Amino acid sequence: MSQAASIPSNNRPYADLPPIIAQLFAAKARKGLTFEQLAQAIGKDEIWVAAAFYGQAKLAPEEIEALARVLEIPLASIQGELGSHWWPNRGLGPVPPTDPVIYRLYESVLVYGHAIKFGDGIMSMIDCKVSITKKPDPKGDRVVLTFDGKFLPYAKW
Repeated sequence: MSQAASIPSNNRPYADLPPIIAQLFAAKARKGLTFEQLAQAIGKDEIWVAAAFYGQAKLAPEEIEALARVLEIPLASIQGELGSHWWPNRGLGPVPPTDPVIYRLYESVLVYGHAIKFGDGIMSMIDCKVSITKKPDPKGDRVVLTFDGKFLPYAKW
């Protein structure tokens, strides 16, 4: 399956990403692969793989090798831009966000953040799994977004 696709790599916030990112998206589209299929091929979760494609997660050398093999992109090209010398600048985009989906998530934390506190600590986003599903509902499909993060209590000294 061949299809043309691109991300607006000359627009913010994508302009700040390494140029190889646009090549990753183009190869993914050209091969007709989903993030789920890529995740299976490299042994990671699809949400994590998508985060890596948006420059928000750090690929290990073996993940770069697997991605290069699956997407048929020269290994040196990916290593040259996303290798051991590169680190993600997490938090892509403006604050407040302008993308409607990201803005709604931002808004939900602003509105419900205080109500959903869970003790004297925080949820780790370093040790966190994220999943998203859609479930049928008579009033219209619903989205179930789960953040399964490690609880980190505040230290006392």
